[in-house]
Amino acid sequence: MGYEWLAIAMFVGFFFLLISGYPVAFSFAGTAIVFGLIGLALDAVKIDLLRLLPNRWFGTMSDFTLLAIPFFIYLGSVLEKSGLAEELLETVGILLGPLRGGIALAVVVVGTLLAATTGVVAATIIAMGLISLPIMVRLGYDRGLATGAITSSGTLAQMIPPSLVLVVLSDQIGVSVGDLFAGALIPGLMLAGSYALYCVVIAYLKPELAPPLPLEMRQIRGWALFMKSLKALVPPIALIFAVLGSIFFGLATPTEAGSVGAVGAILLAWANKRLNWKLLADSALSTARTSTLVIMILFCSTFFSLIFEALGGTKFVTEILTGLPGGIVAFIIVSNIVVFLLGIFLEFVEICFIVMPLFVPAANALGIDMIWFGIMMAVNLQTAFISPPVGFSLFYLQSVAPKDVETADIHKGALPFMALQIVVLILVILFPGTVTWLVERVQG
Repeated sequence: MGYEWLAIAMFVGFFFLLISGYPVAFSFAGTAIVFGLIGLALDAVKIDLLRLLPNRWFGTMSDFTLLAIPFFIYLGSVLEKSGLAEELLETVGILLGPLRGGIALAVVVVGTLLAATTGVVAATIIAMGLISLPIMVRLGYDRGLATGAITSSGTLAQMIPPSLVLVVLSDQIGVSVGDLFAGALIPGLMLAGSYALYCVVIAYLKPELAPPLPLEMRQIRGWALFMKSLKALVPPIALIFAVLGSIFFGLATPTEAGSVGAVGAILLAWANKRLNWKLLADSALSTARTSTLVIMILFCSTFFSLIFEALGGTKFVTEILTGLPGGIVAFIIVSNIVVFLLGIFLEFVEICFIVMPLFVPAANALGIDMIWFGIMMAVNLQTAFISPPVGFSLFYLQSVAPKDVETADIHKGALPFMALQIVVLILVILFPGTVTWLVERVQG
């Protein structure tokens, strides 16, 4: 054994920095600097290797695909800050309100639509929590059902394309964004469909848990309702088809489609007389902050990977993962367990930069379809994101929940939806065609 022990110590040190609460980007960079200097002192790392770092950084910045990140963030930010997302939720709530469990079903439907437009988990959950949760509580909804529907459907924003997560993931696993978008669509709809079905079944088996919207709360009816529905539903759906359709049919790259989506969001705000300089400036600032965070983590993780690889860490981990008893099956089990546990404490973007450089060489060596592998990891993190006690989605909803909705209600409500996500994850693992079928049709 050469300096693999140093690589192991490097990863352990990085992990302890993470759990201490130190920022991910600085944890990557700080660990790389310390162990890089140790490696130079032991002659395990050559100075010429460090000169490759600027080339890797410039190569990253010249990646046209990564330009899709700010476009998709800006698209979602404009829709969220203009209030169009809230109007969409209100309208669907009125349409489905007469049904038992109609408000919960509306939350799932709108969560799916917002996932395909905004792509921002926190914004989606907070918006639905502020608008729909007080109404559901006032109507007598079971608090677990109400909060579970909001957290699970809001988290779809990291799974259903166009998604920032999938753009970052494509860069890490070396497949096209368009293929990942196509592969994620059916599993994403399977998740949304399972949530909707659960809400409907519970409402009919136990009507007292999910009552319909009272007649007096359905103030808009007839032609007025039709026009409101037309105005609230058609533009976002058209925008979704314009963005995803142009990618799937080969009319535009994801970056080009993202720019069209960003312009389309601005036009929607203008058409609804909500476009102003403050909206544009706030959306641009939000986009700059998120994009900068992603690129900073990417740069620092590149530095970390370079030192880790020089110390023999990548080769060592690959040999362990490919040599597990059980081969591919064991690798799939181990990778899912690791990603799930990390997903409880970390954002998906951070996990992409931490574990994907370790998993990808082993997955390639085992001959695993990388599109299927990437989508499987994304579905896995859907579960981790709403896992008690520290799932991020639970905290987002808890920050805006009414006082009479307790933390225990939010955590308990997430459990049935976690079970549904695990079922979908198992289906994706057992039936890779759920991912590859649409990819093959798009490529064909």
